[in-house]
Amino acid sequence: MVRDAEAFAERMALRRSVRDFAGDPIPDGVIEAAIRAASTAPSGANVQPWRFVVLTDPARKRRLREAAEAEERAFYDRRASAEWLGAIARLGTDWRKPFLETAPAVIVVFEVHQGPNSPKPYYVKESVGIAVGLLITALHHAGLVTLTHTPSPMRFLNEVCERPPEERPYVVMPVGYPAPDAQVPDLTRKPLDEVMIRW
Repeated sequence: MVRDAEAFAERMALRRSVRDFAGDPIPDGVIEAAIRAASTAPSGANVQPWRFVVLTDPARKRRLREAAEAEERAFYDRRASAEWLGAIARLGTDWRKPFLETAPAVIVVFEVHQGPNSPKPYYVKESVGIAVGLLITALHHAGLVTLTHTPSPMRFLNEVCERPPEERPYVVMPVGYPAPDAQVPDLTRKPLDEVMIRW
């Protein structure tokens, strides 16, 4: 048991968020299996308040990128605080989001709230957050890379993905393989004694 837990921890320690994607196609069934794994997440009253919209159509991904970049440009130019811009400066990000087009697939995750065909959910953000964590893990386990992208605001995603108003965008995840020249920031993670307390 310890050996399995350590091996899993080591494998997950290799996970990185990637912004530079190769265009290589993802084998059929891989994303579906990862979403099936994500859908095993616990949720308030077992309502399972999530929707995973997978975009692979180039025209649809182009629309997504154009709409996201319009919001991101406004955010970086006018709405983002100097503190936030300083915090992300070392990551080298800006309003440009080419990964929304170059990744072979983009998964847009929605929270499902009460509507004509959906019951009242409980602990929505917590439930969807757990499911996204499982999705990231499943994709990494399958040998794929991803990135959690949260344009602000995100309501344009309902139109791009043709989703009803009771579904609220949660996160955008481009998925694929890293480009041969992909670079990731040299980040360190806090040691266990900083993030865990045992009494």
